[in-house]
Amino acid sequence: MIVQHRPPLHLTYCLNIHPGESWAENFAALREKVTAVKARVAPDQWFGLGLRIAQQAADELTASADLRAEALAFFHEHQLYPFSINGFPYGRFHAGPVKENVYAPDWRTPERLHYTLQLADLLAGWLPEGIDGSISTVPGSYKPWIKTEADIEQMVDHLAAAVAYLHALHEDTGREIHLGLEPEPDCFLETTEETIAFFQDTLFTAGTNELARLLKCYKSDADAIIRRHLGVCFDTCHVALQYEDLAESLRAYRAAGIRISKVQLSAALQAAATPETCAALAPFAEPVYLHQVKGRTKSGARVAWFDLPAALEEMPTLPDLEEVRVHFHVPLFFTGNGPIQSTASTLTPDFFHELREGACPHLEIETYTFDVLPPDVHPGDIVKSIAREYSWALGQLH
Repeated sequence: MIVQHRPPLHLTYCLNIHPGESWAENFAALREKVTAVKARVAPDQWFGLGLRIAQQAADELTASADLRAEALAFFHEHQLYPFSINGFPYGRFHAGPVKENVYAPDWRTPERLHYTLQLADLLAGWLPEGIDGSISTVPGSYKPWIKTEADIEQMVDHLAAAVAYLHALHEDTGREIHLGLEPEPDCFLETTEETIAFFQDTLFTAGTNELARLLKCYKSDADAIIRRHLGVCFDTCHVALQYEDLAESLRAYRAAGIRISKVQLSAALQAAATPETCAALAPFAEPVYLHQVKGRTKSGARVAWFDLPAALEEMPTLPDLEEVRVHFHVPLFFTGNGPIQSTASTLTPDFFHELREGACPHLEIETYTFDVLPPDVHPGDIVKSIAREYSWALGQLH
């Protein structure tokens, strides 16, 4: 939905909350869930869509002009406009273990490139005129998988190829689509500092050189093109896990000339390190998603665990541990349960001021964990819960 026109600000929720890898499943969610959310949130307005299209669905849509046309007709009929796609999960994202497989295939592979270009073609065919499109994607790779400089070179070359394609798509269709690398705990890009360094020291150097070679253009032109079509997907849960100030992080990216392609509004679990905390966190140690944990000691030192079960095992042995934050997306309106709170408090008025002033035109509510929330904190009906998240977000934006 359109929150404001100048500067433009669009709000959606990510459809990765609804299970489904085929387009038939995705379309069913649009018919049954999205229209119900729209009826509660914006019954008389155009309603923005943050699509999640898995590789299977992308193949099906790419192969069928009829399916693409049917979708476009449905969007027009129900006053829906897609402006963003979550292209992070390539394959299955629900109903079975995902864990670190969510990062595969990564940007070292042609499969990730091909899939992303499919999404770009689909979005270009559905975007309303005058609105740019965003695609979020994995932050290069999972950090333990990157062993050599050759791994990084492969990622850079594939990202440059993606930018070259998005540039050509813009030239051919007039639709401007940008790709956002989404920094995440324990990934190749994790913190704001290392993400800015990767853009400045690698993407804006080696990446620009590769793009100039592909497009046969001047490096100055390649630099402008890569800055237009490649940026960052700013997930507030992930930033909060690093104990970073959200507004300061936004300002740092902008000062570095890095486009913020999309902001995902999300919250992580947060808890003081008390004897009750481990017992309260135990129900969140589920087998589907990877729940990285970051902790802070009383001296200010940082500790980290690759997944919640490992943290629960070791936390009682660290007497100076002061607080932990867990990569488990909870609803924005979640107000706590016993010793457990959320990082929604880090989404401050200063942060929302940056958004209203034009830091990024694309906002996406991204709480995908309803299926694995413990029963005593599950908010109930999914449509009502998504509507409550809209109410929370709009309350901060106005």
